[in-house]
Amino acid sequence: MTGSIDVFHAVAGLLVGVLVGLTGVGGGSLMTPLLVLLFGVSAKTAVGTDLLFAAITKIAGSVVHGSRETVEWKIVRRMAMGSVPAALLTLAALGWIGEVGKSTEHVILVSLATLLALTSIAVFARKWLFGKAQQWEAARPPSLVLGSTVLLGALIGVAVSISSVGAGAIGVTVLLVLYPRLPVARIVGSDIAHAVPLALIAGTGHWIMGDVNGVLLTNLLIGSIPGVILGSYLSSHAPDRVLQPLLATVLAISSWQLFVKANMPEKAKVVAVGQHHTRP
Repeated sequence: MTGSIDVFHAVAGLLVGVLVGLTGVGGGSLMTPLLVLLFGVSAKTAVGTDLLFAAITKIAGSVVHGSRETVEWKIVRRMAMGSVPAALLTLAALGWIGEVGKSTEHVILVSLATLLALTSIAVFARKWLFGKAQQWEAARPPSLVLGSTVLLGALIGVAVSISSVGAGAIGVTVLLVLYPRLPVARIVGSDIAHAVPLALIAGTGHWIMGDVNGVLLTNLLIGSIPGVILGSYLSSHAPDRVLQPLLATVLAISSWQLFVKANMPEKAKVVAVGQHHTRP
């Protein structure tokens, strides 16, 4: 790859940026599969690059959501109590393991595919989960909500550090269950704000391990920053009845494609990646 602007990468960044601003979903759930499946980037480089991409993109989104007062900082603090230590421990474990081999890359691909499948189901079931959460709310003590939020942060910290997936759709969906009376815009804004320090920590760790492509990152950000600003401004007017099924379908397709790639013979993977790199 040369140092010039790559229009295809910028357009991919723009589309994902709009979705991140609208829904809080897309930084890892969509960008990592796009990099692996469409652009032929290795799984570990896709994860590392996407983490810094998500961090910088969501900084722009957080500024917009913060200016519109759609961030619940109490939720952000609670999630960070779990996610930051979990991310640091996971990165330390990855650093101790050392260079990612073929078998580990297979594990990353399978982990990505599994998390995407779970995320797709969660997005499809969000309305049902929201209804159940309102029924359960009266029976839940505040301490249970606090502990569940910290635990959610810890699980996301591990998942994001390994695969870059989890901070968006899974986080937003569980937060809707834990805090059913908050407007969706505040849930999305809080999730985006929480993802910034988490993705920065995890992304920096992967950068130190050499898993970040700087040129690719720059090209993605050229599109994603205006995209996330636009999406954040439009978030309160997003047609959820159209956007959520569409997003869930895209996630399900990406999950299936990653499962296929993870189980593809090594020779076929090399041919597929070579075809991506020889495109004009």
